[in-house]
Amino acid sequence: MSGGNYGGGFALIVVLFIILIIAGAGALRY
Repeated sequence: MSGGNYGGGFALIVVLFIILIIAGAGALRY
């Protein structure tokens, strides 16, 4: 489980980044 916290934090950042991209693309469409 060594480095698990870092991996989880990195995964969370990636997920949030993808959500922001999708939300931004949706905002540009309308």
